[in-house]
Amino acid sequence: MSASGANGDRHVLTLVCHAVRLLRRRWRQLVWLSGPSNECREQALQLWQAAPWQSPLWVSGAHEAPVSPSLTARKARTRLGAEHQLMVIDASGDQGLDPDALGALAGTVTAGGLCIVITPEYFGARPDPDYARFADHPWSWESLTAHYLTRLARLLASSSAVIRWSAGRELKLPKLTERAQYVVYADDADCLTRDQARAVAGLVGLKRRRPLVITADRGRGKSAALGIACARLFSQGVAHIVVTAPRLSSLDSLFTRLAALCPEGQQVTPGRFVLPEGAALDFLPPDRLTEYVNEQRIGGDGSYLLVDEAAAIPAALLGQWLAAFPRIAFATTVHGYEGSGRGFALRFRDVLDRQAPQWRGLELIEPIRWSSEDPLESAIQQLLILKAPLPQAKHGAGRSVPLAQAELARQEPLLEKLFGLLVQSHYRTTPSDVRQLLDGPGTGLRIIDHHEPQAVLVTREEGGFAAPLAEQVARGERRPRGHLLAQSLAAHSGSREALTARWRRVSRIATHPERRREGLGRQLIEDDIALAAQQGIALYGATFGAEASLLRFWLALGFVPVRLGVTRETATGEYAVMVAQALSPEGEKVLSALRSQFAASLPSLLAFELTTLPAAVLVLLLPSLQGEPMSALDRQAIDDVAHAHRDPALARVSLQTLAREASHWELDKQASLAHQQLAAWAFQNQPLAKARSDAIRQLRQAVQCLAKWIAASN
Repeated sequence: MSASGANGDRHVLTLVCHAVRLLRRRWRQLVWLSGPSNECREQALQLWQAAPWQSPLWVSGAHEAPVSPSLTARKARTRLGAEHQLMVIDASGDQGLDPDALGALAGTVTAGGLCIVITPEYFGARPDPDYARFADHPWSWESLTAHYLTRLARLLASSSAVIRWSAGRELKLPKLTERAQYVVYADDADCLTRDQARAVAGLVGLKRRRPLVITADRGRGKSAALGIACARLFSQGVAHIVVTAPRLSSLDSLFTRLAALCPEGQQVTPGRFVLPEGAALDFLPPDRLTEYVNEQRIGGDGSYLLVDEAAAIPAALLGQWLAAFPRIAFATTVHGYEGSGRGFALRFRDVLDRQAPQWRGLELIEPIRWSSEDPLESAIQQLLILKAPLPQAKHGAGRSVPLAQAELARQEPLLEKLFGLLVQSHYRTTPSDVRQLLDGPGTGLRIIDHHEPQAVLVTREEGGFAAPLAEQVARGERRPRGHLLAQSLAAHSGSREALTARWRRVSRIATHPERRREGLGRQLIEDDIALAAQQGIALYGATFGAEASLLRFWLALGFVPVRLGVTRETATGEYAVMVAQALSPEGEKVLSALRSQFAASLPSLLAFELTTLPAAVLVLLLPSLQGEPMSALDRQAIDDVAHAHRDPALARVSLQTLAREASHWELDKQASLAHQQLAAWAFQNQPLAKARSDAIRQLRQAVQCLAKWIAASN
């Protein structure tokens, strides 16, 4: 046997014994195995075969795994809710390292388990194949910077929570600290910790208009608590429970616990669990749930709604559901690979205080699959910045300055604080977003205050396509990677010029929660627009969920709507809206054509595909419509509807003119509501009440309210 082979066997035995010590503490640990791919895989295989690991899993490229079972990193989320005592993530081959997969899979490693991450010998010196996922046209992944991987290599080399194992070299095994023996909680036969039992009790005891908000780090059993609570609610006679989450797979633990506690029931379809007596639990994705709420097909007295991973859902939608369901609970991961509960809490607290001031909060602290102070959890949190700190608020004037990606990569404290700002402002912020910040091609950064960032702007360069490629894209024959705004506009409007022109798109913008409404976001955008114009950028744009306050922000900055999605996004339940501003004569020409097409298509979209677009958003889009000014005949028709008995349907065109012109007026609260009601009826055929007589009466009242503003304007 060679010396390296003998060392390999010795190191494998050392790791197996170390896993036993980890199990006594109910801990897990990350092993960084680096070197030539074949040698690393051979050593990992020896470890795989050296002990009876519980459900070991190998993650690698499609044809690179030497064992079974295995899967690719792209399928990591299919393992959520599973348990593995040995996890081998091979990032040395064709798939590279997927940060989101690492975050997801690390959470499936059980006590006494090891998470082996295999990397190439010179890890961090160059990009890896996973960079191909964000190498926008015309960049190749090999040509990108590797700041993110360099950072990971530095942290792996210095972390006291990581076991370092180089192929053919010595194993560096950090010492474990002593801790008290873990005690299993047994007061509740179905729950594993006191925290989980408290959560279940709170869920079962939900009171009318007293929502429960559950927050927890990963691995604290919140989703399982939802399943236990559903079983107990059914035993108490509750007939129907609705659950929602960004994706059905997020609720695997819920359905697993429900099925275990209600063995007489069955999951008849994915997302629907039915008991013999007819009680049922239904999963509805956010878009469909919102649609049902708007149509009043769901909600009302006696109804229950449980929302999991609420951080990944816009606060505006949560507010809608809060109003519709008298008994409702929100659960979310505080720090994780899918989003941040801290941002959810900051954005949603105002809504809760206003709509349900008696809401209660509950935090789950004690882990279930492992004990506190777990080395693997500590390492993953540091590597993926899962506990990004929020900077200190510094009131007063601040200057907006560009920030180079290379500079940010060299300053770990600044990176963590900047990412902390993004996490608290955006749902669905993931570890991969850190990589995009540091290495994304065409990514621009601008911040206010270098030491304690108060606001941050992230942009992407788009467009600039050659004419032949633009022609192919507009015809639907090509779809180059990236260029979200430019390609979407070209695909839906046929505008070749939208692709040949150069764009700068806002990807993210975030302001410190204590410094909102101070104009910092406006300052960032206006300063960046000035720089973009100097650099020859033709158009500046953004795309976001069509929420009234957000749309109002962009319109106030001089942007105009150029496209509106016709279906709600499944995860957010919102329609996507795109806005733009021209920075050059070329941009003005492109924008003029896009505006005209948008104005021409909007009325028919509102009448058919966009009948459920929120009225508060609709009235902000009405100034985009083209039409003749209000005439004397229009005024007569409006007066006949408001004060006589004319059928509103026979004066619809005049009422549409009223709604369009009212969008330019400064209305008070009562008139604004009347405006929304009129616009929804006139353009979306939305009745104001179920009974026709009540609907017409309320419509006349809305027209009367706005007619007063006509009189005042004369």
